[in-house]
Amino acid sequence: MDEDSKISHYVGIKEDITERRQESEKTSYMAYHDGLTRLPNRELFHDRVILAAASADRFNTRMALMYLDLDGFKDINDEYGHDVGDDLLKAVAEKLSHLIRKGDTVARLGGDEFTLLIPEFKERNDIEIVAKKILTALQEPMTARKLTITVSIGISFYPEHGKVFEVLLKNADKAMYQAKKLGKNNYQIVEA
Repeated sequence: MDEDSKISHYVGIKEDITERRQESEKTSYMAYHDGLTRLPNRELFHDRVILAAASADRFNTRMALMYLDLDGFKDINDEYGHDVGDDLLKAVAEKLSHLIRKGDTVARLGGDEFTLLIPEFKERNDIEIVAKKILTALQEPMTARKLTITVSIGISFYPEHGKVFEVLLKNADKAMYQAKKLGKNNYQIVEA
């Protein structure tokens, strides 16, 4: 202040928090996404299933949950190593992401297990068409080594096969094991 008690100068303190904000955003992103594939993880998938179920209840619609397990993935890891296995997982994630519609969710639960949420569809046959597209697409060569892989898919429907996440996932998993038992590289819908 000057001698007349008027403010004559201002002092400002400026701090750049960009780095801190970016680190916080990265931490938040990693809490809900798989580190290898960048797909939603189990936590985010769970949240999306809950939201889709609430919407299905509100609008009296159905939704489908698919559980996918890569056939023979352990053999690829054993033969070529984990780096090649990781490349294949990333390629599968990318391929699945390109097959789904906007509003659907593909997630990686861990290992060689993926899930797919289809919150809206007209006919059960629509879901079977998606399953067949996945089976065909994953048999195309992927990665620098041109590897191919097959997949076993289990499908459950909301609300017929469960009204809570854990039950829907368990039923889709059960159907996936039935697909494996029937020779792999196919899909099965959970028996009601």
